[in-house]
Amino acid sequence: MDKTEKSIVEKTRIDVKIPKRYIVYLLNDDFTTMDFVIKVLTLYFGHNPRSAFDIMMKIHKEGRAPCGAYPFEIAETKVAQVHAYAKSNSFPLRAILEEE
Repeated sequence: MDKTEKSIVEKTRIDVKIPKRYIVYLLNDDFTTMDFVIKVLTLYFGHNPRSAFDIMMKIHKEGRAPCGAYPFEIAETKVAQVHAYAKSNSFPLRAILEEE
């Protein structure tokens, strides 16, 4: 490179945005069995039996409890999976999601 040539260096700034997270809650009802709620918590939210029991008791006592926090699409899928599984087992269990 001679003195008349100039090199151009471009710097690219990458803005990485962390996706918003959504908390999935299970809601209490008078018909879904406690055992079924524990099964849902272990199958769809990856809780061990002890933590699933603790969350189920919180749902029972307080009317709802958080099960996990996920990006929107995953949280939405978890809600749909819970509803489909509950319906296929003739339970009215409901799940909702709220922005964290």
